[in-house]
Amino acid sequence: MGSEGPAAAAVTTVHVTGFKKFHGVSENPTEAIVRNLTEYMNKKGLPKGLVIGSCTILETAGQGALVPLYQTLQSAITAAKESESSSSNRVIWLHFGVNSGATKFAIERQAVNEATFRCPDEMGWKPQKVPIVPSDGAISRTRETTLPVEEITKALAKKGYNVMTSDDAGRFVCNYVYYHSLRFAEQNGIKSLFVHVPLFFTIDEEVQMQFAASLLDLLPSIC
Repeated sequence: MGSEGPAAAAVTTVHVTGFKKFHGVSENPTEAIVRNLTEYMNKKGLPKGLVIGSCTILETAGQGALVPLYQTLQSAITAAKESESSSSNRVIWLHFGVNSGATKFAIERQAVNEATFRCPDEMGWKPQKVPIVPSDGAISRTRETTLPVEEITKALAKKGYNVMTSDDAGRFVCNYVYYHSLRFAEQNGIKSLFVHVPLFFTIDEEVQMQFAASLLDLLPSIC
């Protein structure tokens, strides 16, 4: 008889971010979603194989917030390497941002290497047609998530959510963060996904919390 125990079950660790307020949005719904997500999921019951690694609220800023952003991203890699079962762990960065004019949730397929901010970010930066990562080349360069956005969108729509797949995350801070995250994910063998949500005025907070929970429920089986 062999002495080996059963193979460790795969664990999907999800690190979640949202944003603070910014110009024109005094109360960012993603701040509330991310702040309350761990408690909400613990009450609901985490799906098997899912761990919430961290929940972080980011400044709504581009260049000026890069250091804390990369510290946040790197923490996922460090935690995975320290895990005894790191070989069976999967890491996903899940970013939530608000689109104040939206009426639906949007699963973002890609980010573009362009920062063109319609208004100054929270640190006063207002770039125009600037490459996010100059070494990546032109502002037309895109990076796509390796997660199956169509499959995720269809599964959430079946649950009754008003959700769509999007190929345009804008050119503001959401796209800026997503581009850096996708680049970091590619370099480190992990995955990244960005989701735009409407204001609570359009889709209320409880429905948005349910949506976030349903998305987390999907990730262990879909990634």
